[in-house]
Amino acid sequence: MLSDIEIAQRAKLRPITDVAARLGVPDDALEPYGRYKAKLTLEGLGRLPGRSNGRLVLVTAISPTPAGEGKTTTVVGLGDALNRLGKRAVICLREPSLGPVFGIKGGAAGGGHAQVVPMEDINLHFTGDFHAVAAANNLLAALIDNHVHHGNELGIDVRRIAWKRVVDMNDRALRDITVGLGGPVNGFPRQDGFDIVVASEVMAILCLAESLEDLKSRLAAIVIGSTRDNRLVRAGDLKAHGAMAALLRDAIKPNLVQTLEGNPALLHGGPFANIAHGCNSVIATRAGLQLGDYVITEAGFGADLGAEKFIDIKCRMSGLRPDAAVLVATVRALKFHGGVALAELARENLPALEKGIANLERHLHNLHDDFGLRCVVAINHFEADTAAELDLLRSRLAPRDVPVVVARHWADGGAGAEELAHAVVQATDRASSPLRFIYEDADTLWDKVLKIATTVYGAAEVTAEPKVRARMRELQDQGFGHLPVCIAKTPYSFASDATLLGAPSGHVLNIRELRLAAGAGFVVVICGDVMTMPGLPKRPAAAQIDVLPDGRIVGLF
Repeated sequence: MLSDIEIAQRAKLRPITDVAARLGVPDDALEPYGRYKAKLTLEGLGRLPGRSNGRLVLVTAISPTPAGEGKTTTVVGLGDALNRLGKRAVICLREPSLGPVFGIKGGAAGGGHAQVVPMEDINLHFTGDFHAVAAANNLLAALIDNHVHHGNELGIDVRRIAWKRVVDMNDRALRDITVGLGGPVNGFPRQDGFDIVVASEVMAILCLAESLEDLKSRLAAIVIGSTRDNRLVRAGDLKAHGAMAALLRDAIKPNLVQTLEGNPALLHGGPFANIAHGCNSVIATRAGLQLGDYVITEAGFGADLGAEKFIDIKCRMSGLRPDAAVLVATVRALKFHGGVALAELARENLPALEKGIANLERHLHNLHDDFGLRCVVAINHFEADTAAELDLLRSRLAPRDVPVVVARHWADGGAGAEELAHAVVQATDRASSPLRFIYEDADTLWDKVLKIATTVYGAAEVTAEPKVRARMRELQDQGFGHLPVCIAKTPYSFASDATLLGAPSGHVLNIRELRLAAGAGFVVVICGDVMTMPGLPKRPAAAQIDVLPDGRIVGLF
C-alpha cells in the first residue's frame, strides 16, 4: 500500500494558472509562487463580482482519537466529489504547523487519494505565512524590551508584560525562560516564554481580519501589558503595528493550491482549535464564496472545540453562516471511545461501538439542536469496518432523521464520496433555521464560559482559583466583557481531562489562566493542563523524515 506522500508524489499536477483560470480568477488577482502554488491578491478579489448564493458547508468531527477520524481528508474528498457532480466547489483549509508535522501527528494535507498538493510544500514552509506571523509577533516582543531598555517612556511594568515570543515548533524547553541576562547592555532580566506560532494572537488576527486596514487596526489594539498603575499598553502605543503589518503584507493573501484531482483549494492561516479559534481565514472563506457555488471548510479537532469557535467567534464576527454541517466519524474511533484498546480496533466489537456512539450523538445534538445546523454524518470508511457495525451506526442514528453516509474517499478519491456529496447538496437545499450562538455578547465572561461548559461539554460546573476570578472581573471592568471567549482545553474529551472518553457528563471545567487577545477580539480561557507550547513525543515524527539525493522527501506521513 502506498503512503500518503508516495500517492502525492505520483500525482500529475496542473499548472496553478490553469487551476485559477478554471475557477475564474483573473490574471491580475494571481501571484504564482512557482508552478503549483499561488496567492490571490486582495485587490484582484475586490474587483470580482459579489455573489449571494454560494453554499458554505462546515466539516467537523467527533472528539479525536489515536485511531484517526479523517476530517481534512473528508473535506478534500467532498470537494472533489462535488466537482465530479458538476458543481463548482472550492475547499478552504488551514495551513499545517511544523509542530505536529515533526511531532506526533504528521502531515495535515489530507490522506490517501483525497489530498491537497504539493503535499511536501504545504506541510513544510509553503508560502512563508507562518514565518511572517512569527516575525511580526517577535518584532513586537523585541520592540517591547527595546522600549524598556531605552528609558521606558510608557512606564511598562516588566512584571506585567503579557506578550510572548513564538516559534513554529514543539519545544517544551521554551515554555518558561528568562531573558535579558548578561548585564545592562542586554536589557532588563525578566521572565518570558514562547508559544507555538499557531497560538499567537497575530495568527488569530490574520485569520479574522477582513482587509489590510482591518489587520493593521487589530494589530494596534493588541494589549502587551500594563503600567504599574494598571494602565493598559498596546502595540499601537509602541508604534509597532505598521511594521508588523508590513511583515504580514503578503501573508494576508490567501494561498491557492489544488487537490489530487486538480480542483481548487484555498489554504490560509492555521490557528489550533485546542489553544486558539481553529479556523482558516475569513478572507479565504469569503474568496471561496466569491469564486464557487459550494465552499467546504473545516474547524479544528472535534465539534466541541472547532465548530463551537467557528460559530461563536468566526461567524459572530464575520456574519458568515454555514448552510450545513458534516460530522465526520470512524467506526474505529467510536470503538476507542467505547473503551477498546488501539491494538484491538480492527476486530468487530458491537457493544463497544454502541457505547462509543454516545460521543457522536453528543456532537450531533450540539450541532443540530444548539446551533441550529442541518447535519450529515460521514462515516470515513476503513477496510476493517464490518456490515454489522455500519448497520448498528445507522440504526442508532435513525431516530434523529440525519443522513448517515459511508464515504470511501481515502481509497477512491472523489468517486468514493459522491453519495456524501449528494447528501450535502440536499441538506443545503433545505431551508434551515437561523444560526444560534451558545451565548450572547451581553453575557459576562464567566457566564459565557459556563454556558459553553454546561451546554456543549456536558459539565456540571466551572471552577477557578481566586486569582483567576479576580482577573476575569478585572477584564470585565476594563470593558472586555462583551468579547467572545476562546476556550483552550484538551481536544480528546468533552471534559478538560483527556482520559474521559465517550460523552462524559457532570464533570468540572477548571479555568487555569486567562489571556486577553484584544486585537483578535476574544478572551482565551485556558483550562486543565493544555499547553500553548506543546512538547515533542518520545518518538517524534521527525525521526522518520528524510530527503533523498534527488531531492525527494520521504517519511512525511
